[in-house]
Amino acid sequence: MTPSIRFCLVLHNHQPVGNFDGVIEQAYFDSYGPFLDELERQPHLPISLHVSGPLMEWLDEHRPDYLDRLAALVADGRLEIVGGAFYEPILTMIPSRDRVGQITQYTRWLENRLGAHVQGAWVPERVWEPTLTTDLVEAGIRYTVLDDFHFKNAGLTDDALRGYYLTEDDGRLLSVFPGSERLRYLIPFGGPEQTIELLRGVAERHPGAVVVFGDDGEKFGSWPETNRHVYEDGWLREFFAALASNGDWIQVTTLAEAHQNTPPVGKVYLPDSSYREMTEWVLPVERQNELATLAHEMENDPRWARIRSFIRGGFWRNFRVKYPEADEMYSRMMQVSHRLYQTRASDTNREELANARRELYRGQCNCPYWHGAFGGIYLPHLRNAVYNHLIAADNLLDQAQGRTGPWVEALADDYNYDGRQEVRLSNDKLVCLVAPAGGHLYELDVRSICLNLLATLARRPEAYHERVRSGAQQGDNQVASIHDRVVFKQPGLEQRLQYDWYLRKSLIDHFHDSDVSLEAIRGGTAAERGDFVGALYETRIRRSPSRVQVLLMRSGHVGELPVTVTKGVTLEAGRGELEIAYLLEGLPSDRELHFSVELNLAGLPAGADDRYFSSQSEGRRGHLGTLLDLHGASDLSLTDEWQGIDVRLSSRSPVNLWTYPIESVSQSEGGFELVHQSVVVQPHWLVRGDNEGRWSTTLSLSIDTARAEGRMEHSAEAAAS
Repeated sequence: MTPSIRFCLVLHNHQPVGNFDGVIEQAYFDSYGPFLDELERQPHLPISLHVSGPLMEWLDEHRPDYLDRLAALVADGRLEIVGGAFYEPILTMIPSRDRVGQITQYTRWLENRLGAHVQGAWVPERVWEPTLTTDLVEAGIRYTVLDDFHFKNAGLTDDALRGYYLTEDDGRLLSVFPGSERLRYLIPFGGPEQTIELLRGVAERHPGAVVVFGDDGEKFGSWPETNRHVYEDGWLREFFAALASNGDWIQVTTLAEAHQNTPPVGKVYLPDSSYREMTEWVLPVERQNELATLAHEMENDPRWARIRSFIRGGFWRNFRVKYPEADEMYSRMMQVSHRLYQTRASDTNREELANARRELYRGQCNCPYWHGAFGGIYLPHLRNAVYNHLIAADNLLDQAQGRTGPWVEALADDYNYDGRQEVRLSNDKLVCLVAPAGGHLYELDVRSICLNLLATLARRPEAYHERVRSGAQQGDNQVASIHDRVVFKQPGLEQRLQYDWYLRKSLIDHFHDSDVSLEAIRGGTAAERGDFVGALYETRIRRSPSRVQVLLMRSGHVGELPVTVTKGVTLEAGRGELEIAYLLEGLPSDRELHFSVELNLAGLPAGADDRYFSSQSEGRRGHLGTLLDLHGASDLSLTDEWQGIDVRLSSRSPVNLWTYPIESVSQSEGGFELVHQSVVVQPHWLVRGDNEGRWSTTLSLSIDTARAEGRMEHSAEAAAS
């Protein structure tokens, strides 16, 4: 008889903050519900389950019977609930106080709702740094699961990974189970017998070993083609049957039981890491492609398996370098966390601070802060959700501090941790963040509806774009891991690949050829004649009790001609409007230069009839993905009736306007797709200097949310009645 082993099945079910109800509902029907149906038929196969807080809250509201069924399994000893940070943040990304706060808050929630005794924690995306040990133990956690890749990075071999290890930080001890990467690829894509054979080999070499499978529950029904494979074709039933028929030597058990009844294998100090694929995704594209080429060239070399065990990829935090927009979200999150920490609680504001903390925690949900095989940062609704909760937290902190009525302020600090000071203009309606490094506006928060109109994303190369160009495509009937599938959700994506050489923000100053076309501007082929884009501007702040202004100035060149650009952004108390004034100096009086100011606006989707351009003189001018080339206009509005917002750009003198969408080609679990990221509104002029070589203009960007606020008042009245 084969010596016995313990086998821990650990499932991780997660839906990010801000995901669409329909998507979560479909995942419930495709994966969560059917899996639980099968599990309830297996009284002798206990498993460990982690359900992230955002998904758990959704289930509690929309499918409370599902949670009741989980609670019944917990009470019967057939299910271990694994805890973790409530809103699934990358733990290394948030302050220590927020790590402990999120974990302890979620533990209490799980104990109250499910009757669970929480001892273990799921580490989101298995992003690990050694100092997490102290915070996990501080939050009451005894053990966690990481990948075997982490342990191999510490120098251990497969044969050493036959149970959990102890790790230590600052005198705190934590148990860490290694999850098998091989099982992650076998389950559920290989036959059940392959898993049995793998377990048999481990049992023969290491009797009494503990083997752990820890991975996404969505691969059991929600990943493409898996619902048919796992349920209709009977894979899961066969898998459970195979485990049961080998029950004389495979003890299917929970992490809690294995931890309680087996000793640690030893002690280990694990370096910073994540699962292997994540460490590859974070690499710069060139290095990512180089690694893939190297792996392909050596895959048939008998030495490759040994060599590969010594290869480590990148460091998760560098996603904030690879995607500066992720760094902007992170920096904004840190501002809110720091402000919350500094705000003292009193009897009058305790509830507001608790609500602000919950909003902060929701704004720490990890998914839009990085990108790999899923949409991540490329999904606008996830970026918008993060900002929505961070802005809501800021609003609640204002209430907690008794800040009411019209007000305005201008502050300067290193808000994005780049070693330079940025400027924050804010009032009771708006928050604007201005970066002298680049001379642009990089955040514009509409406080009434908690929307950042500058949650934009630049288009940049990705390693998988080579697969888009090659046009490779697998058959629709193939069941494969999302890491291996190549599916195109739209035709012609290879023709839509385009890259930006600067961040898509607002108040970006361009000089063009006089006859440049909208097609050239949109296609990125227009020559840049000035040196102002992305450059450093000098900055001054002006303040009065009811009005603040930031002035940005740069002396640069248009060709060989020295030109100075000065722009002022003004905000007044009580007004949802930015006044934007430009002064150009050093212009020739005998010829014209072509000057434009680029504004990107995000959070306003294209392609819907209730989201459209309009002007006072012409009425509607098409949906928000429409290409417009307007001459002598006085205003242009972007209206989103669904969100209840109207953004209006107006000028005191006639202005020419270009509009066009910014769309990225990105990868999600469903395949490659075109995603609308922002809409460009770009006023432009042929400018000529006066007798002193000057030219000036003033624009107004006004934001009206009366429609949304009216709905809120109506909803509040209905709730009160």
